[in-house]
Amino acid sequence: MISNQSLKERPLEEMITSAKQGDQEVQNDLLKMYQPYIAKCVSEVCKRYIDPKRDDEFSVGLFAFNEAIQTYSAEKGSSFLSFAKLVVKRKVIDYIRFVQKTPKTASLDESYDEEKMENPAEIVAVNEKYREEQEAWYRREEIADFKDKLWEYKLTLAELTEASPKHRDARESAIRTAKILYDDTTLREYVHLKKKLPIKDLVKRVDVSKKTLERNRKYILAIFIVLSEDYVYLKDYLKGVAL
Repeated sequence: MISNQSLKERPLEEMITSAKQGDQEVQNDLLKMYQPYIAKCVSEVCKRYIDPKRDDEFSVGLFAFNEAIQTYSAEKGSSFLSFAKLVVKRKVIDYIRFVQKTPKTASLDESYDEEKMENPAEIVAVNEKYREEQEAWYRREEIADFKDKLWEYKLTLAELTEASPKHRDARESAIRTAKILYDDTTLREYVHLKKKLPIKDLVKRVDVSKKTLERNRKYILAIFIVLSEDYVYLKDYLKGVAL
């Protein structure tokens, strides 16, 4: 087995590639080495200490981390750990929602005890409140990660708000442009590498003037980032707008 010391000396993406190619030793060692990271991600969702030996949520996070190993693509532009964090948190939240459908195991929040609640309506109300809090928390996590990605492109949320097209038609056109940009492998790799729009190539692919592309540059880049990442709620927003 590869020692932890030798693992640390290898680039993480190289280890991910080996695991995806079927190297079971590397895969197992990655899962073992990153258990503290997985526990931290799960703990942030559950808002409590997570015991890897006792908590089912940790097992969910471990499986999710393994799924992240198998599905990660460096071409998307995000680091593996950033991608894995989102996958783990999303899977744990999905698990929480599933568990909440069964009254006896619905609560993962230590702030209350269902067995002491005699009123079924009270249980439903508490579960609903917990679900809403978890969704609100996850949205905040997505926004925080989105802000970090914007910073890589030298953009801020304040700039994006100011640069967003005022008219719906213009926004939909910019979103379609971003999707064309993302769907083209060559153009997508250019943006991930250069952190800017390939205006000359893009103008040949869309029915939009160069001037319009330059005016909506920041907004198009922001939508491109959303398409490139594992954002559940932000992508839902896009589906409702134009995709």
